[in-house]
Amino acid sequence: MKRRVAVTGVGLVSALGIGTDDTWNGLLAGKSGIGTITRFDTSDFTVKIAGEVKDFDPQNWIDRKEIKKMDPFIQFAVAASQFAMDSSGLKVTPAIAARVGVHIGSGIGGFSTIEREHTELMRGGPRRISPFFIPSSIVNLAAGHVSIRFGAKGPNSSICTACSSGSHAIGDAFRIIARGEADAMICGGSEAAITPMSVGGFARMLALSARNDEPERASRPFDKDRNGFVIGEGAGILILEELEMARWRGATIYAEMAGYGMSGDAFHITQPSEDGDGAFRVMTNAITDAGIQPEAIEYINAHGTSTPFNDKLETLAIKRAFGDHAYRLAVSSTKSMTGHLLGAAGGLEAGISALALHHQIIPPTINYETPDPDCDLDYTPNTARQAKLNYVLSNSFGFGGTNASLVLQRYQD
Repeated sequence: MKRRVAVTGVGLVSALGIGTDDTWNGLLAGKSGIGTITRFDTSDFTVKIAGEVKDFDPQNWIDRKEIKKMDPFIQFAVAASQFAMDSSGLKVTPAIAARVGVHIGSGIGGFSTIEREHTELMRGGPRRISPFFIPSSIVNLAAGHVSIRFGAKGPNSSICTACSSGSHAIGDAFRIIARGEADAMICGGSEAAITPMSVGGFARMLALSARNDEPERASRPFDKDRNGFVIGEGAGILILEELEMARWRGATIYAEMAGYGMSGDAFHITQPSEDGDGAFRVMTNAITDAGIQPEAIEYINAHGTSTPFNDKLETLAIKRAFGDHAYRLAVSSTKSMTGHLLGAAGGLEAGISALALHHQIIPPTINYETPDPDCDLDYTPNTARQAKLNYVLSNSFGFGGTNASLVLQRYQD
């Protein structure tokens, strides 16, 4: 019998704000965090907009001498983990350290560090490369730094599954606790890929919106006039705990983890399968794992990227998975406000889903103006909505056809 797992902490860093409250309040207000890129000169770029984390000062969380050892994706993970730990009240004492683990995913890792150090190599040869280059850029060092910071000596891992990374990390952490290999996990995703190579590469694929003159209206999931995603950055970290441990220490329980699903499209390196089969199966797998009927789901935090293919095929998959109930449940894409955080998206959106259950509020899909006949569900347009929520589902789909879905439920004694 698997053990029950509670969500006792949520830490969010996004274009809407540094900290869980700022991000959550921005979502409920229907605020867009998208703006003109400030990190580099975009004069020669077709895409000039992104969801940058604004006014982030790593010295608020990290000793000054340590900052140079961390790419921004690690810095975001450390900050979000601190917010999550503060909200959970969990203290990793020597007595429990070996039973507390870390699992943080990223789709790309230290992209800005890799670009910077390559420039140094070309300018002055190998002696110009920083000795901190490797440990500041590899994907698992977000988990490594977080484990060191809090003294978590349990399972320590990372996953890189494109835009499903954060959700896979949380799902895997959920199962680690459920099968008794740890009692608590610090888990989620982090990304900092607003760089020339990243933006230029996604733009060359024609994946990004180039609505440069209206950045706040550029991310418009499920809207007929959507024309690509907007790249974002930040981190979403959850504290998961075995339920009895959380109860024993009197923790606030934001939600309970109920189910986790995985699937593969086996179709195309960047496009979802034409019938939405992978997305259909991953949602069905998560619902089956939760031991509930599809009709129990009342809200879906959709992958909802604002690309023509994803939104159409995710809608189709929802209708396949839920039948007539698809028209009775609420769907929204918070990427309309945060942008698409790539490997961190699932961590951020799982945190948002937990907060939706805790506060009984569904955040909206903003910029929903022109209905698309292929996208005909209730996308919670433009305004947050009070709702009675018991079960919610969070979707993440990644390049290579890698998919993850999480089911969270409202905690009740």
